[in-house]
Amino acid sequence: IVGAGPTGLVLALWLARAGVRLRIIDKTAEPGTTSRALAVQARTLEFYKQLGLADAVVAAGRKMIAANMWVTGRRVAHAVFGEMGSGISPFPYALIYPQDEHERFLIDRLREAGVEVERQTELVRFDETADGVTAHLRRADGTEEQCTAAYIAGCDGARSAIREALGIGFPGGTYEHMFYVADVEASGATMNGELHVALDRTDFLVVFPLKREGRARLIGTIREELASQAEKLTWNDVSKRVIEWIRIDVKKVNWFSTYRVHHRVADRFRKGRAFLLGDAAHIHSPVGGQGMNTGIGDAVNLAWKLAAVLDGRANASTLESYEQERIGFARTLVSTTDQAFTSVTSSGFMARLIRLRIAPLMIPLLLSSKSVRRVMFRRVSQTSIDYEGSSLSTGWTETVQGGDRLPWIPNANGADEDNFAPLKSLDWQVHVYGEAAKDLRQMCEARRLPLHVFAWRAQMRRTGLWRNAAYLIRPDGYVGLADAVGSAAAVNSYLDRHGIAVR
Repeated sequence: IVGAGPTGLVLALWLARAGVRLRIIDKTAEPGTTSRALAVQARTLEFYKQLGLADAVVAAGRKMIAANMWVTGRRVAHAVFGEMGSGISPFPYALIYPQDEHERFLIDRLREAGVEVERQTELVRFDETADGVTAHLRRADGTEEQCTAAYIAGCDGARSAIREALGIGFPGGTYEHMFYVADVEASGATMNGELHVALDRTDFLVVFPLKREGRARLIGTIREELASQAEKLTWNDVSKRVIEWIRIDVKKVNWFSTYRVHHRVADRFRKGRAFLLGDAAHIHSPVGGQGMNTGIGDAVNLAWKLAAVLDGRANASTLESYEQERIGFARTLVSTTDQAFTSVTSSGFMARLIRLRIAPLMIPLLLSSKSVRRVMFRRVSQTSIDYEGSSLSTGWTETVQGGDRLPWIPNANGADEDNFAPLKSLDWQVHVYGEAAKDLRQMCEARRLPLHVFAWRAQMRRTGLWRNAAYLIRPDGYVGLADAVGSAAAVNSYLDRHGIAVR
């Protein structure tokens, strides 16, 4: 694994938990000490729950329970996230957890799993052979070594050496504006633990509350006439107009940096035995806090497939589904965040009209609708991501199809455990909501395939689950097969077709 950001670390952690031997390298001397990525979405927390990490991450971060939108000094919208995600996920909120802290947490958990990040180690080149890859590595002292592996994963960021070596295109562009990010200690009415987004004719500001009271991360725009001096800019060069009318009194700036935002998607996410993940595969605007979470989603998607193929528990063709499932979502994400980002940052007449006149009227109206709020939560939380067009997705029952995320059912056993609890096995399993047919029970027992039967309740039907149907659940919590009849034959056929065996 080349690159020890959150994407590479989660890939390594999942593989290590699955018993896969791996190496993870990074050319930096230490993890980053500053970061722009802050939001950990509900779907990422669901993955972390499978790894037994969610409680610790939630405790270390700050729940983003509400968001506010301000336009030219006036608050025009207020949305409570806890209400938006209620009943959809065990984590009905986004979490503020800065990437630098997040990385250190994952590094510690990876160390507990027996894997150390090899620092100041750079990939010079790699060669693919019939049964693997040979990577040429260079250490800080100039010494080089060769490493042989079955596969190589490029988690090495927007300037990915692996993507360039593969000759994979990275089409897209760069937004006109330059942005700053500042870690500050401040006071004021809007330092209230909620997210604040402020829009003006030319300025854009987002206020992210951090764990410690009185600390926040500010992200805003740099005036065009100063953009050419980016490396010399300091906090004193930032326009304070929006900061003042949103009523934030900055007492201290702990660190400050500037950056440009890009929007690109690689032409391919896989070539031979090499894979691209995270920023190496896609970069986009920060709207919605999707970037880091999308990279972690890539890592989980690929990790279980690699583990299964390496262990002979799935056909090698299973790996083809990684690009099938992730590239479409990346392209859609870049397109939608591009439109949203342009509307809030562009200096064009239409964008200003939407931002300053139409948005203040429409957004409160939309947020007043419970159904709209829930759709918004599903999109931003990434719980709505599905793989319905994948070669691994088969069947349907009412609104739940092969490729959908397994709907969450709290207290599924009439106790404290929900139906996500069995997913901690990181392996295939069958879920039945109601009663399991005798032949299905016998087949699962013969194949040592875990079968989880949950007593039927009315709320299950409301999520789209079908009574007595069989749902074959993938290691990442997505439905591989949905069979309305609940027959052993359908499950058996699916497992045989893909060469799937339980660990």
